[in-house]
Amino acid sequence: MNTVGLVAFALVGAAKAIREGFDLFGVAVVGLATAFAGGATRDVLVGRIPLALQSTGEMALGLLGVGLALGLSVVLDSPDDHAVTRVADAVGLAAFTTAGAIVAVEFGLPTFGVVAVATINAVGGGAFADLLLDRSPFILFEDFYASCAVLGGGTHVLVTGLGGAAGTAAATCAAVTVLVRLAAVRFDWRLPTATTLGSGGETVEENR
Repeated sequence: MNTVGLVAFALVGAAKAIREGFDLFGVAVVGLATAFAGGATRDVLVGRIPLALQSTGEMALGLLGVGLALGLSVVLDSPDDHAVTRVADAVGLAAFTTAGAIVAVEFGLPTFGVVAVATINAVGGGAFADLLLDRSPFILFEDFYASCAVLGGGTHVLVTGLGGAAGTAAATCAAVTVLVRLAAVRFDWRLPTATTLGSGGETVEENR
């Protein structure tokens, strides 16, 4: 799960940096930050040295994702908006949600801790990358994204609580996360804002 997430998220982060016109170093930094920031935060929360600092293989996987993004930019006009990148993002989200849930369970965290660590592992890298790109983290104001990780982490807890095997819980968590995310992209799901709730479901522009 960690391997899949690293490659997928490095690709997604690097693609965003390419769109913003970053140089090659900047593309690599944003790509690697997207891949590693969430997992590093997870490891700090459970009290261990981040895996990214323990293995050169982890960094190699991140660089592979950056290389794939650069390759896509050669053959595609907007690699960050292409279906390949969107699917990679959904797969990375599912992989990191599951990896976070597995680590949290291994360290004996309670239900809330498992869901929280799974979500942070999944969306932390993207949020940090957005800060490097000089914009507000998109998980806070648009798209049905972090909610997919919350649902995935909750599913892992539920399956484990019902006596399911660790492998079954992991597979179910990944499946729920990726399917919900792909559905959200396909049907443009979004959480309501305070503005829409206050206007009875209408936008401010419609009220005007």
